[in-house]
Amino acid sequence: MTISKTDYLIYRDCPKNAWLKIHKPAIYKKYPLSSFEKLIIQTGNEVEDIARELFPTGVLIHGRDEDAEEETAEYLEQKESTLFQPIFHKEGFLAAVDVLKLDEETGKYTICEIKATNDIDEKVHFYDLAFQVNLLRMCGLDIERMQLLYLNKDYIREGDLEITKLFKIDDVSSEIEDLCPAVAEEMEVALSYLSSKTEPKGRCSCVFKGRSSHCTTFEYSNPDIPEYGVHDISRIGASKAKLRELIDGNIFELHKIPDGMDFSDTQQNQIDAHVFDKVTIDKESIREELEKLVFPLYFLDYETFPSAIPRFDGFSPYQQIPFQYSLHVLHSPNDKEPEHFEFLYSEEGDPTMALVDSLQQDIGPKGSVIVWNKGFERGRNEEMAARIPEAKKFIDSVNSRLYDLIDVFKKQYYVDKNFRGKTSIKKVLPVLAPELSYKNLEIKEGGTASESWNKITTSNISKTEKNKIIKDLKTYCGLDSYAMYAIWKTLEKL
Repeated sequence: MTISKTDYLIYRDCPKNAWLKIHKPAIYKKYPLSSFEKLIIQTGNEVEDIARELFPTGVLIHGRDEDAEEETAEYLEQKESTLFQPIFHKEGFLAAVDVLKLDEETGKYTICEIKATNDIDEKVHFYDLAFQVNLLRMCGLDIERMQLLYLNKDYIREGDLEITKLFKIDDVSSEIEDLCPAVAEEMEVALSYLSSKTEPKGRCSCVFKGRSSHCTTFEYSNPDIPEYGVHDISRIGASKAKLRELIDGNIFELHKIPDGMDFSDTQQNQIDAHVFDKVTIDKESIREELEKLVFPLYFLDYETFPSAIPRFDGFSPYQQIPFQYSLHVLHSPNDKEPEHFEFLYSEEGDPTMALVDSLQQDIGPKGSVIVWNKGFERGRNEEMAARIPEAKKFIDSVNSRLYDLIDVFKKQYYVDKNFRGKTSIKKVLPVLAPELSYKNLEIKEGGTASESWNKITTSNISKTEKNKIIKDLKTYCGLDSYAMYAIWKTLEKL
């Protein structure tokens, strides 16, 4: 039995999930990766490839098999100074090291772990490194230093990519040394647990976490837990004691929650809406909200791509690239339908200037600009203004007129059981405008939209495929902005 570093990290999150990954892979792989998850993997590979340029003499070892192990051993024997992805396998543990550097004078090694992130996650990254250090020491290597290499969020690209400024390298040797003994013990426990041929009984440990933190195989390990229940209460994952009290009491359904439990107003409203089939509509507060709006009304939605490696001048790691917008404009209260404008940049190069030029033609100097979650649009606007100073006056004007339609639902002026405690447009739309739906669209959410745009601007695809993706992107973004209009219209009728 061999467990990899990945198996160990999955075990730390949910032991039974790790066991199923190894012994019942069909169950673990039942749910395919989403476009967003695939993009994360692609991004990680891209960041690692570029980070290796910091070590120009490094030798890359391919594969995870016995041949790769033998190749690693040969390079170690030859005292190769820098290795990428060397494979180590000992006493039931397996790991590939991102960068292994030899100090030829002392004969000691430095491990450098590459992370496609803007900061360090101690709960994951430190344990990742400690696993490797323990394993390499089992293999007889003298590990002296441990480093984390990650993206520098303060780096702003100007001209050619400056690799030395793009990344930060933190020496975390002291922290990892302190952690290694505990991780060594946990590795042995994990190996024993995961080596068992007998499937662990009962629920998985994710039963004590909110829905968004559940493991891949949660449904399999907890078949009696309802698809919608106490795990879906708003922000219940941040109230661990409260969730544990419910689970320890064998309470999984909302209607079984006993009276007297202390919940926030938002949580209690969600529970009451489901249990009593209660719809809360505060018409007076909704009227006061909508009276803030000034015609013409501009319903605006952006689509963006979070490039880990800054692709254009003026961008930092993971700074969003706005490449598309849809705009529905209702010029007066008497208009029966809004006028539609749209923009999509589908060529190589920075879309910012073309997008802002188009916006200036479509958005006038007066009128409310209605968005969903304005912190996102405001942030993108501020970033575009920084890159295009001559457009700052226009962009500042747009930001000063932003109205967040989500406020009606976040402030609990409208609560419906079918929202399920959420305020996303995809939860609200089916209730307020059921004639509209994302279900039959080729692109149904923002992650797929980002991945699709990246594909048409960086991949060698046929003109036919590119045109189809462009059409699908316009349809998806167009529904986002029209959905806001439809929701506003329903609220206005109230």
